[in-house]
Amino acid sequence: MIPDISLTLPSGGSRLLLHCCCAPCAGAVVECMVRSGIRPTLFFSNSNIVPREEYELRKAELVRYAAEFSLETVDDDYDHEDWLKQVRGLEREPERGARCAVCFRYRLLRAARYAAAHGFDTLATTLATSRWKDLSQVNEALRYACETAGDGRVAAWDRDWRKGGLQQRRSEVIREQGFYNQTYCGCEFRNSPIRSNQV
Repeated sequence: MIPDISLTLPSGGSRLLLHCCCAPCAGAVVECMVRSGIRPTLFFSNSNIVPREEYELRKAELVRYAAEFSLETVDDDYDHEDWLKQVRGLEREPERGARCAVCFRYRLLRAARYAAAHGFDTLATTLATSRWKDLSQVNEALRYACETAGDGRVAAWDRDWRKGGLQQRRSEVIREQGFYNQTYCGCEFRNSPIRSNQV
């Protein structure tokens, strides 16, 4: 069942850049936005993903889904070597630990820079839909990116995209679309243990 949610951009925004980690995480959110009259541009910026073939597969699924709504997609430069430099020394950090926080900042800073340079006034991310992610880390990184790289012109839309039936709808969209549904975030260091005090 499609959730009966009506969305409006925060702070009187009119142009939304939606950072997308993958089609499964984007599915219900994009559907809900379009039903509310919001037409986001989907920004695929995920240099954490390895191998490159995995990156291309996830990107292709997102592009396919965006085409159903005639939405624009932007493929950011893939630079895994630069991403590795950013997380150097954090390889053994647990999932939802310091490495993840750095990774989120890295990807969302790139998104915020693009948003500011191309006239977008609002930035959101589908990282906030995954139950495997620490929502407070994601939202902190989103706000940091907008404050730092958005040059005061890009608002962070740090809504909890898991509520209002969107988590359940996420699973339904995955099945309906037959999405390739990956079992890991993309990071080669993903097998570090999850912090026991975070869910």
